[in-house]
Amino acid sequence: MLIEERFTKILELIEKKGAVTVSELSKTLAISESTIRRDLTTLNKSKKLNKVHGGATRINGSFTSIDFDIQFRGDHYKEEKQQIGKFSAGLIENNDFVYIDAGTTTEAMVDYIKELGAVYVTNGMVIAKKLVKKGCRTIILGGEIKPITEAVVGGEVLKCLTKYHFSKGFFGTNGVDIVAGFSTPDPTEAQVKREAFNRCKVAYVLADSTKFNITAPVSFGNLQDGEIVTTKLTSAIYKKYTKIWEVDNT
Repeated sequence: MLIEERFTKILELIEKKGAVTVSELSKTLAISESTIRRDLTTLNKSKKLNKVHGGATRINGSFTSIDFDIQFRGDHYKEEKQQIGKFSAGLIENNDFVYIDAGTTTEAMVDYIKELGAVYVTNGMVIAKKLVKKGCRTIILGGEIKPITEAVVGGEVLKCLTKYHFSKGFFGTNGVDIVAGFSTPDPTEAQVKREAFNRCKVAYVLADSTKFNITAPVSFGNLQDGEIVTTKLTSAIYKKYTKIWEVDNT
């Protein structure tokens, strides 16, 4: 296959699917992964696509490296967050050992929690206060407080997490992407998310519609390792990679 023909086929696949992996392109085009990587590098340099770790996305895909403060994030897409939060709270059962990640969407979930027979662990200051006020048995992880998101981060949190095994976990995310998976701007928060994510029997990622086709600097989980709770998907392709709960009530 001529190089121009390869480029055309690669771009057609990315335009159709939004994102593709190196492995997927290699199998589809019957070309070695090393050749695919070189092709992606060339196309990335010519601004035909966005090359990311493990694959590529459409050039009109979005990238975010900004972490807004908790008040700003809480005020945006509030109705969607409430719908997602209400549904997610209903997934918690008696005797569950639950991890709740710091974040505005997970905070919205706490407002709807009714199950007092579960134990809750969190690295979110605001979330811990709300859980205690509800009468929930609550464990807050110790470490450094990140002011902008009021999340507890750092090495002490990671040490604490090594002794836990959660039946369910609920996570916020800044980006959801087929290749990059679930991602967030801050490396210290990503470390905590990743450690907790990997210690959950079932990990639910709570993502409003604005988070899809977005890639933040640091990934904390693969799509296939977490179930997504959202309002309504705009791209059905994500259903090929993981379980999606759509909770749009409108």
